[in-house]
Amino acid sequence: MYLTRLRLNPNTGLARRDLGSPYEMHRTLVRAFVADESSSAPRFLWRQEVNTAWADPILLVQSSEAPDWSYLEAVPQYLKQAPEVKQLDAQQLVNDGGRYRFRLQANPTVTRDGKRLGLLGEEAQLAWLIRQANRHGFRVEAALVTGSDRLSTPKASQRITLQRACFEGRLVVEDTNRFAQALLEGIGPAKAFGCGLLSVGKL
Repeated sequence: MYLTRLRLNPNTGLARRDLGSPYEMHRTLVRAFVADESSSAPRFLWRQEVNTAWADPILLVQSSEAPDWSYLEAVPQYLKQAPEVKQLDAQQLVNDGGRYRFRLQANPTVTRDGKRLGLLGEEAQLAWLIRQANRHGFRVEAALVTGSDRLSTPKASQRITLQRACFEGRLVVEDTNRFAQALLEGIGPAKAFGCGLLSVGKL
């Protein structure tokens, strides 16, 4: 898989538009993976990192295919610096029993009466995280909800509203194969809107 770090320039109109709308951001990022609008883009994950008020906005983009960022580099002053891209092997990143710090921005939900509902409150959101851990081959050793908000963004002629939560903490890998798959495919819904990317680092 490929991991890209993009540092955006918030002083440009296009960057401000994208930063204000996950739908528009996704449409812009797609251009790194397709030749034209009629092509089908491969699945990719992205997340806007939480920075201090005065720091440049940073995006992480993870994909199974190598991205081509020439489109963004050609947009005047959209990026503060050249994209940083590195190739990683999810299977080699982790091992059974390994302990890692993690960050995950997700859309914690529950389905009731056929409807998907966003979960409010730290207790419900952490319970959702534990259920995901059991499903994806890891155990949560410690976790905090470091941010939670309700996102409302236009999508074509409609408006999408969803609940987001940012989780940070420590985890233990219990099934390398399932966990590596979670790293590749993401966790939870709303991946096109900047949710689902699980980042890990050694303790």
